Amino acid sequence: MRYLSLLVLLFLASYASAQKNVIDKIIAVVGEEIVLKSDIENQFLHEQSQGLVNSSADSRTRILENLLVQKLLVAQAKIDSIEVTDTEVENALNSQLEQYVQHIGSRERLETYFGKSYEDIKNEMRNPLREQMITQRMQSKIVENVRVTPSEVRYFYRKFNKDSLPEVPDKYEIQQIVIKPRISDTEKERIRNRLRDFREEILAGKQTFNTLAVLYSEDPGSAAKGGELGYQTKSALAPAFAEAAFSLKPGRVSKIVETEFGFHILQYIDRQGDKVNVRHILLRPRISDEERQEAIQHLDTVLTYIHDGKATFEEAAAYFSMDKKTRNNGGLIFNEEDADSKLPRETIEGEMARQVNKLKVGEISSPFLDQTRTGEEYKVIKIKAYYPSHTANLDDDWISFENGLKSKKQQEVLDKWIKEKQANTYIHIDEDYKNSKFHYDGWFK
Repeated sequence: MRYLSLLVLLFLASYASAQKNVIDKIIAVVGEEIVLKSDIENQFLHEQSQGLVNSSADSRTRILENLLVQKLLVAQAKIDSIEVTDTEVENALNSQLEQYVQHIGSRERLETYFGKSYEDIKNEMRNPLREQMITQRMQSKIVENVRVTPSEVRYFYRKFNKDSLPEVPDKYEIQQIVIKPRISDTEKERIRNRLRDFREEILAGKQTFNTLAVLYSEDPGSAAKGGELGYQTKSALAPAFAEAAFSLKPGRVSKIVETEFGFHILQYIDRQGDKVNVRHILLRPRISDEERQEAIQHLDTVLTYIHDGKATFEEAAAYFSMDKKTRNNGGLIFNEEDADSKLPRETIEGEMARQVNKLKVGEISSPFLDQTRTGEEYKVIKIKAYYPSHTANLDDDWISFENGLKSKKQQEVLDKWIKEKQANTYIHIDEDYKNSKFHYDGWFK
């Protein structure tokens, strides 16, 4: 953490210095978009602070080309009416600045390194961040229809030189049965009464929703932002929460909503197409020691059924587990990023990791407490399979090859798009870069 803080400090100091010392000039024009010398220098200093720069000339050429591609994407985004909202930008900006503040220690130290006020720093970062977000959205649109077939994956694998196949780290397939402590009706009513009080204070104008969210919401991701979640689709939200969010009207505050995360009240901010932006206050019920013990005893009973042969682990998961994502597939846990059930050892954390390290394939753990995004959960796990580190192969690593091929095809589609846009877009680059080695031909005409 100390090393990371140093990197951030170096970046901020160098960025501030660049802002003061670079004599700006236009390095490139792409359509109606321009690239400034300061754009290149600031990125170069950022990479330098992180030890990512080798040759300054080569690095500046690479940075310039990345900016040229970004300008092509931004220009196309304007044509296609692809935008990001002010709220999305502000959420991303606040999150990024909060990370800087956490690493440096305070806003005051941040202002010292920049030599500017916090608001001035924020204002300077806003437009570059907006452009970056638009670029990412445009790039996603260009490659959104890329698909791969099983025969393409097999052909992709066969083309590998066997000596160049990567080494795959240790992986596990893990099944789980989850029991969540029962919450007493008394505790639920206590939470509901508190949220009712909040709602009445907001509707009466005695408190703002933002202030109460900052003070009391137990959602660490949104509390500091006044409870604001940013634009979300229905599928990204818990069902009951989504129903309330999408039915709200401007200025309204919802009734109390119960989800797996706890109890909420919501306030409408804005809606754009199939996305809605709301604030929320989350309160989580308190769990008593008696309720915790009850959950452990419940798991002990489930284990007895399994050990006595009255149910398989898979049957017990389907019947008893309270985890909706895993109970219908025998308790098998999947990586949410790539839908792979083979979890790399380094991605398994906390008490789950300690339990995995003690178990062999086929063994079942004792009940243990696992702290998750939804709160306290009591679990037993079973190691379904262990895949020791090995040279990648199609039988064990199909999803990795499938994802690799998809990324390759997406890059090919993007490369083709860039070359077509180069040919049909006005581009002028400073003569100082004429002899530079770019990845794409066609920048100079």
